[in-house]
Amino acid sequence: MPVVTSSLSNDQQNKLLSLLGHVRLHLLYKASIHGYTAAAFHSRCDIQGPTVIAAYNGAGFVFGAYTSKDYTQSKEEVSDKEAFLYSISAEGHKPLKISGITGKCAFTDADSGPDYGALVFLHEDKPAVKSNPGTSFNFKDTEMHGDNLELTDFEVYRVEDLGDLLAKPWRNIQWTDEKKQQLTKAVLNYQPAIKTVHQARVLLVGPVGAGKSSFFNSINSAFRGNMTSQAIAGTAESSVTTQFRTYTIKAGKGGGAVPLILCDTMGLEENPDAGLDIEDLVSIYKGHIKDRYQFSSSGPLLADAPGYKKSVTLSDKIHCVVYVVDTCKASILSQKMRDKFAAIRKKTNQLGIPQILLMTKVDEACPLVGEDLKNVYRSTYIQKMAHKLSESLGIPLNCVLPVKNYSQELELEQDTDTLLLAAVEQMLNYADNFFENQVVEDQGGDDKLDLYRSNDHLPPALTEQRVV
Repeated sequence: MPVVTSSLSNDQQNKLLSLLGHVRLHLLYKASIHGYTAAAFHSRCDIQGPTVIAAYNGAGFVFGAYTSKDYTQSKEEVSDKEAFLYSISAEGHKPLKISGITGKCAFTDADSGPDYGALVFLHEDKPAVKSNPGTSFNFKDTEMHGDNLELTDFEVYRVEDLGDLLAKPWRNIQWTDEKKQQLTKAVLNYQPAIKTVHQARVLLVGPVGAGKSSFFNSINSAFRGNMTSQAIAGTAESSVTTQFRTYTIKAGKGGGAVPLILCDTMGLEENPDAGLDIEDLVSIYKGHIKDRYQFSSSGPLLADAPGYKKSVTLSDKIHCVVYVVDTCKASILSQKMRDKFAAIRKKTNQLGIPQILLMTKVDEACPLVGEDLKNVYRSTYIQKMAHKLSESLGIPLNCVLPVKNYSQELELEQDTDTLLLAAVEQMLNYADNFFENQVVEDQGGDDKLDLYRSNDHLPPALTEQRVV
C-alpha cells in the first residue's frame, strides 16, 4: 500500500489553518490513492467529527468545504452554522471564505460524494465537481475554482482542536539542570531488586514509524553527551528494524554500562501477516530469542529451530514493556491496530510484565509544545491525547508518558533530556515491580531473602517472614 501523504504545500496548509484556528489536520482520505468514489469517501470519512475537504484542480486552485458535523449517510439535510466553503488560488494572497446562506442547510448527508449544494464533490463517482452557486452557498465560479471542475486530487482531513494552555500543568516536573542531574544519577545508581540480575531489560513495542529506534538513540545520546545513531531509524513505510536487537547504553564515551538494556523489535503493522508476530513477541518476553535474530515472514521462531535459546535466566527475560505511539497519529489509530495492541496486552498481562506507554513526537503534535517543551503538561491537546490513548489501549493514565525524541537537533537540550530521563526512571521503577512479583522456586527461608538486595525491595510476604 503506497504511503499516503498530503498534497497541500506549506503555504496552502498555513492559509487553510488561518481559516480554521488553532487546530491540527489528520489526513483521512486521498482519492488518488483510495479511489474517486462515494463508497471510498464514506468508508474513511464517516463519523469522524469535524472535517475539511481539499479539492485540487489543474488551474492551481485548492478549494473545499468545512463542517463541524459528522457524515453518516442519513439521507437528511444537515444544518451547520460553522460550515463554510473556501478557496486558495495560486495568485491570491488571502484565502476566500464563504459562509452559508441564512436558513439553508450546509450539506445533504447522502450516500453520494459530499454534497454542499453549491459544490458537489466526486460527482457521479468521478474526479469532478458539480458547481451550483446560490444553492446553500453563493460565490463566483472564477473565484472559487477558476471554472475548472476536473480534479487532479481530492482529500479529506479530520480537524482537531488543539486547545490552549492549561492554567496549571496536569503533571508537575522540574525543568532545571539540578533535576536532570538528579534523574541521571538515579538511573546510573539503579540496582535491580534481585541480586542475580544486573541490568533491567526493557522492550520497545509499537507501530512502524512510532519512534522506537529513535527513542533508544535519544536515550543513548543523553548518556553519551553527544548525538548518536546506533539504532537504525527512519520513516519507511514498512519496519526499518528487521532484527531483534538488545542495546547497552554507555555513560559517556568509553564509560561504564548503564544498568538498563533497551530491546528493539520490528514495528507492528495492521496486516495480520506483516510486522512483528505476537508469538515471537512472547518468545522475546521469555528470553528465548537472541540478539540480532532476523525475524522471518514465514512464521514465528519455533522451539526446535536453530537460534532458539532454550536455557534462560531471569536476566534474559523482559522486565518491562514499553508501547511506543506517535502522538500525531494517536487519534486515528485504526481498529486493526487497536485490536493488535489488545492481543499483545493480553499476552503481556498473562506473564505479569509491567507496561508503560510512550507518546512520542509531542513537539510535532502540538505547536505550543513545539515552541516550548515545558508546555507538554500544560497542553490541553497532549492531555486529551493521553486520555484517549489510555482509554483506547487500556493503559492506566499514570503509565502514559509524553516524550520528545531527538530528530533534527545537533546539540543536546536540557528539557528534552529531562523528559527522556524521567521516562527511563519510571521504566526502572516498573522493572523492580516485576522483580518483586517473581516467585523463586527451590528456595526457602533465608536463602530466598538473600536473592533481594534489601528489605526495601522485598515483597510484603517476604518482609513479614523476616520480621517473624
